[in-house]
Amino acid sequence: MSISLTILGCHSATPRKNAFPTSQYLEINNSHFLIDCGEGTQRQMRKYKVGFSKINHIFITHLHGDHFYGLVGLLATFGILNREKELHIYGPKGIKEVTLLQLKISQSHAKYKMIFHELTSKESQLIFEDDKVSVRTIPLNHRVYTNGYLFAEKETSRKLNMLNISGYPEIDKADYLNIKAGRDVVLPSGEVVSNLELTIAPKKPLSFAFCSDTCYKPDIVPIIKDVDLLYHEATFLADREDLAKKTKHATTKQAAEIAKQANAKQLIIGHYSGRYKDISVFKQEAQEIFKNTNLAEPGKIFKV
Repeated sequence: MSISLTILGCHSATPRKNAFPTSQYLEINNSHFLIDCGEGTQRQMRKYKVGFSKINHIFITHLHGDHFYGLVGLLATFGILNREKELHIYGPKGIKEVTLLQLKISQSHAKYKMIFHELTSKESQLIFEDDKVSVRTIPLNHRVYTNGYLFAEKETSRKLNMLNISGYPEIDKADYLNIKAGRDVVLPSGEVVSNLELTIAPKKPLSFAFCSDTCYKPDIVPIIKDVDLLYHEATFLADREDLAKKTKHATTKQAAEIAKQANAKQLIIGHYSGRYKDISVFKQEAQEIFKNTNLAEPGKIFKV
């Protein structure tokens, strides 16, 4: 069980020479996801050696350009690369229409199937699940309909404690499946051996929460409680809380407060406004409230 998060872009608004809009590549429990797809995302994927073929699920938080204008270009490239595997795209209602229209008008032909999952609910909901990972929405408050996403590993079954099992000659290999399934063992003598004695607890499942553009919204805390890795936008420093409120963004200290209330293990902040030339002060301010804060930077990899 592990998490590896590669920052592809982490700045707000328009792209600049060394500032790319939002996009992240997440590997969790050997599953691969792309989160947001700002302009230049596929260039960043090439630069940081992110495998195009590994991505089967793309999650878009909202339909502002700095979060999805790179999507149609990436989809067209998939077609050029002769992709055949189906691709699932999650995002607000309207993402299917705007994407397919661009592909149609540009005559970008793709052999692979695109499956759109359009979101409208203002409540947290489970939108993806397999035997390894689940993904829930995190309803946010921005100028347009916006969701963050909570990625969580599935809990694995307990492992056999062969050392303890060897102390009971009566236990046969035929019993192993039942033991793994969590059942106690009843010996021929009638003695009941607890499953807890015969198994080892699995590692705690890990989780990652991606909170895109949003104003301060403490009611998301129960959804992301005890998260291992939290990305929360912090577009402005604390002295521009007025501007953050007006544009429905968060400040450094507000992001840190969310991390603190949620008992997050680690906070990453990003989506910096272009007005700031030195982003180191973002970290300094956030650490006044939440010590384990780090800055998102293109190419930076966070591992848990």
